[in-house]
Amino acid sequence: MSDEEMRMTYSAIVTGKDNKKMVRVSFERNGKNGKEIAEGVIPGGKIVKNNGYSQDEIAGLEVYLKANADDIISKAKVISNPLKWL
Repeated sequence: MSDEEMRMTYSAIVTGKDNKKMVRVSFERNGKNGKEIAEGVIPGGKIVKNNGYSQDEIAGLEVYLKANADDIISKAKVISNPLKWL
């Protein structure tokens, strides 16, 4: 991954502590001091952990999560169902 690239990964659908279903989304990039990571959750589109991203970048990532929540959830459903792996 080059210094200007950001990688987004997402989990399968998981059940949180409150028994609600959610998808965890991570944004990762190379920074000046190593890897920078921001982690968010859908639904809600909130960044819950941050290491190296500015407040403006966090705001932009939250807008992205909210705007693309349906698409990310549909992709997470595919990896949540092992029968679709074949």
